[in-house]
Amino acid sequence: MVDEISPSFRNIILALNEGKIIAYPTEAVFGLGCDPDNDKAVRKLLLLKQRSWKKGLILIAGDYKQLTPYIDNNKLTNLQKEMMLSIGSEAITWVVPAGKDIPKWLTGKFDSLAVRITNFELIKKLCFLYGKPLISTSANLNGLSPCRTKEEVIAQFNGQVSVLEGFVGGHKNPSEIRDIMTGHLYRKG
Repeated sequence: MVDEISPSFRNIILALNEGKIIAYPTEAVFGLGCDPDNDKAVRKLLLLKQRSWKKGLILIAGDYKQLTPYIDNNKLTNLQKEMMLSIGSEAITWVVPAGKDIPKWLTGKFDSLAVRITNFELIKKLCFLYGKPLISTSANLNGLSPCRTKEEVIAQFNGQVSVLEGFVGGHKNPSEIRDIMTGHLYRKG
């Protein structure tokens, strides 16, 4: 299937398979990502971004099924699952109960995991081509504004990431972050 896709997607899939960090357009800004199950890649991403592992990371997925190996599905009600699935054009990251064997590099100091199912076509396609969710954190060094163009990513990260061709969506702010269990709003979108 990798042979049937554009060169940009092919290069990104190869980079992910090689444990490299990628940058890709999201609904509002460029995101940085890698394979969530590759601890070396995640450590490399955290070091590159200058981000503490204790904060945890967001997983972005093309559908709910991609998230089930990472979350505690049994702790979610049908209504909560429906909330996660009724995404429309909104970009909502949900903090959900983490699966019991989820590595600390994903959850940080928490027993929960931040996840987002996206309708943004570029990311959705990328997740389906790769066959799993990706790490999703804003493409910026700690303390700097998130990158909104490929050129900004290249300038800020000095060629240290592979960049998926494309443009960010029309959202002004990164995704809202909300706790699925309590409704608590951590970040307004």
